[in-house]
Amino acid sequence: MLRAAADGVTLAVRAQPGAKKTAIVGLYGEGPAAQLKVAVHAPPLEGRANAALIEFLAETFAIPKSAVQLISGELARSKIFHLRGVSLVQAQEVLDRQSHSGRVRL
Repeated sequence: MLRAAADGVTLAVRAQPGAKKTAIVGLYGEGPAAQLKVAVHAPPLEGRANAALIEFLAETFAIPKSAVQLISGELARSKIFHLRGVSLVQAQEVLDRQSHSGRVRL
């Protein structure tokens, strides 16, 4: 799900567009193939869901939207995002906080 990259991390995401609200809802898959499952309020039309995911990830990881790049899966539910300026430890801490808040099971 999370992998270290030269100037940040990559994050595997499984999008669920058309949800009531945008939020992390859990994990999709197991082991090295696991993806962060994110419900997305925006529909999967004209890149709206991708834009909503970028905005959500920027807010979640406290980075500018310009630091979030979709590197694969533009038209698929399974996506890989690059988060610049975030270390592997920082990213894991953010996800751990989401998990411990009781809002999501990771």
